[in-house]
Amino acid sequence: MDEVEVVVAHSERATLRVGDVFVKVDADQARLDAEAEAMALAPVPTPEVLWRKPHVLAIAALPGATLGSLGGPSTGSPTAWAVAGAAIRKLHDAPLPPRPGQAGRSVTTLAAELDDECERLVTNGILPADLVTRNRQVAEAAFRPWAPAFTHGDLQIAHVFVDGDEVTGIIDWSEAGQGDPLYDLATFTLGHEERLADVIAGYGTAVDLDVIHAWWSLRSLLIVRWLSEHGFDPFAPGCEVDVLRSRM
Repeated sequence: MDEVEVVVAHSERATLRVGDVFVKVDADQARLDAEAEAMALAPVPTPEVLWRKPHVLAIAALPGATLGSLGGPSTGSPTAWAVAGAAIRKLHDAPLPPRPGQAGRSVTTLAAELDDECERLVTNGILPADLVTRNRQVAEAAFRPWAPAFTHGDLQIAHVFVDGDEVTGIIDWSEAGQGDPLYDLATFTLGHEERLADVIAGYGTAVDLDVIHAWWSLRSLLIVRWLSEHGFDPFAPGCEVDVLRSRM
């Protein structure tokens, strides 16, 4: 008999695996609706939606494996990483989806959120002030005009599946929408800076590395406290705090 595997679980959402089926349970129905809509629009491989019920989405497992994980070793050939970059470019070149996504927050909103979070990190003793201050400076480069693209919005390395040198699917589209394309590239390479050149080669156009570095710092600063409060460890080797330290 297949066992039930808890893939991720916290107060907002949970994902379970039973055999070749993933069942996503989300307190926010709008997130599941946005995910199904984005997968239907995306011009890249996505999981098959098996069925939907209120607050529940069942999807089929994808063949292949990810290219690694945050805090773990990166795997796959340079070609595989470049193929992932090409898939990301195909997504970014697609017609815009109807709504803004996680990567599409306004500069004003994002800067205010970041400043508030930096203050909490220091006041609550979660991170040292010099580390926060330096990365807040690095993050400033992300606050510039950008042309909106179809973005995934949470393109972690664990969300892209590859079999050999072929992308077999991209999962977890709940944050998708119009946004800054460099946010996706930065999220995908977070903690794996050594693979950035391969990804950009596949992406097919030059990108501003200062903006990529800025998104690494910005994303890490915004997520450290949330991760700590929801049972994850951003202080683990190679994870978000190490990403922040790498900018010192």
